[in-house]
Amino acid sequence: MSTPDVESLSYEQARDELQDVVRRLETGAASLEESMQLWERGEALAARCQQWLDGAREKLEQVQQATAPSPEEE
Repeated sequence: MSTPDVESLSYEQARDELQDVVRRLETGAASLEESMQLWERGEALAARCQQWLDGAREKLEQVQQATAPSPEEE
């Protein structure tokens, strides 16, 4: 089974997969090689989640700036 490219995942998909990766790592049942692969996947998923959050924060800031009253209006 191939895993989807991290860049193609929505925030929710990346978050859910990251939670699964963490659960699997916490069990300690994976081999060292598998654990390293899981860790690398988890790092990529965490970075993808951060991209989504940063993008959302930027959009909110843009909306706030666009709707803020100008100094003349205050």
